[in-house]
Amino acid sequence: MIEAAIRAEMPPAHIVRASDQRRHQRVSVSLLGRYMLSDRREFPCQTVDMSPGGVRVTCAVQGQIGERVVFYLEQIGRTEGVIARHAAGGFAASLTATARKRDKIASQLTWLANRESLGLPEGRANERLTPHAPGVMLRFESGREVLARIIDISMSGVALATTSTPAIGMAVMVGSTPGRVVRHFEGGFGAQFMLPISPDRFHEGITL
Repeated sequence: MIEAAIRAEMPPAHIVRASDQRRHQRVSVSLLGRYMLSDRREFPCQTVDMSPGGVRVTCAVQGQIGERVVFYLEQIGRTEGVIARHAAGGFAASLTATARKRDKIASQLTWLANRESLGLPEGRANERLTPHAPGVMLRFESGREVLARIIDISMSGVALATTSTPAIGMAVMVGSTPGRVVRHFEGGFGAQFMLPISPDRFHEGITL
C-alpha cells in the first residue's frame, strides 16, 4: 500500500536510496503555494517532493539554514518547519507538526500519489483560464520581442498563440514573467513558468 510506505519510519530501499536517511519516505509531488520566512516576507514556491516530516521546494529566495518557515500549500494547507538545507533552486525543510497533522499530510500524499498513478484529474494546481486582456509581449534570449495572445493560463504555465516557434528549452519572458518553452502546437507554443503564479493573482484579471 502506498499509504503504508509513506507512513513507514524506514521506507523500502527500492523506493528511497540507501543513502537517504530521512525519517519518512518522500513522495514526488508538484504542489503550488507560498512560504513565509521569519521576517514575514512571502514568496511563491512549488514542491519537488514531500513527506509528513519534510518538504523540498523550488523557490527564488532560499532563506537561512535553521530559519523558521511557514508554508501555505495547495492540497495540504498551512504547515510550519525549519530550513534544513539549501538545494539547487530552492531548499529543503523539516516540518514541525502534531501527530494528527502528520497523519493528515500522509493521507493527502497517499491520495495525490494514487491520483497520479490512476490518471485522475489534477484539480486546481492545473486549472486553466483565459484572462480578460489576453495580449502579451514576449521577449526571447536574443532580445527579440513579439506580440502574442494568451490562449489559456495556469499557475504553472501558459499556452500562447503566435507565429514564432522558439526552440524547446529556450528561455522567454512572458510579459514580466520568466518562463521556458516546453512544447509546440499548431499556431503557437506552451511555456512553463520558472516560478508558479501565486494563488491570489490567479484570476481572469491577471496581467503577466
